[in-house]
Parts: sequence; C-alpha cells; structure tokens
Amino acid sequence: MLEPSNNNELPPIPGKRYFTIGEVSDLCQVKPHVLRYWEQEFPQLKPVKRRGNRRYYQRQDVVMIRQIRSLLYEQGYTIGGARLQLTETVRPEGKMSREAIRALRQELEEIKALLLS
Repeated sequence: MLEPSNNNELPPIPGKRYFTIGEVSDLCQVKPHVLRYWEQEFPQLKPVKRRGNRRYYQRQDVVMIRQIRSLLYEQGYTIGGARLQLTETVRPEGKMSREAIRALRQELEEIKALLLS
C-alpha cells in the first residue's frame, strides 16, 4: 500500500468533505484525465457526481487514488495487477488486510499531527 516515504512526497489531505477533480489532481500529483481513466478501471473509485456531471471526491477516494498511484508509479504494478491488489486489500469477509490497516493508521497519525499543530 502506501509506504510512509511515498506519503511524505504528497501534500497532506485537508480536512474537507469534498474535493474537486483539480484539487485531487494537485493532492495526488496525477492529471485529471488520468483520474477519469482510473474511474473506469477501478470499480472502488466512484466519486459523487453532481450538476453537469461534476465530480466531487471524498477523503476515502483521495486515499484510494494515492494507493493506486503508489501501486502503479512507485511499485510498478500494471493496471490489472493494481486492481487485484486493491481487491485483496479488503477481504470477502469484510476484514481489512494488515497493509490496509497500516496505511490507514499512518494516514490517521498524519491527521492527528495536523490537528495538534
């Protein structure tokens, strides 16, 4: 999943509820057309669509995009391999893998540090 070293390169996720595609593009350092393509390739990625088909991403979408980015760009997975990794992250019983829990814990620690500073 997200390695702590890779996480430090990206800006922290602000405490907002919804993000536009431009904001997510900046937060994840991925171009908007790539985000739209990933929506087609990864069924877990489903931003809310409102007026005029505008996309609004939630925090979990941004975290998912960062995981996808890490798998594709840093760990060298193909789209199919990354899709398989993400489906294995959450097991059929609904339990999260240790890697997913570790990534989530790291993200929460960063949020805590932001809130306390």
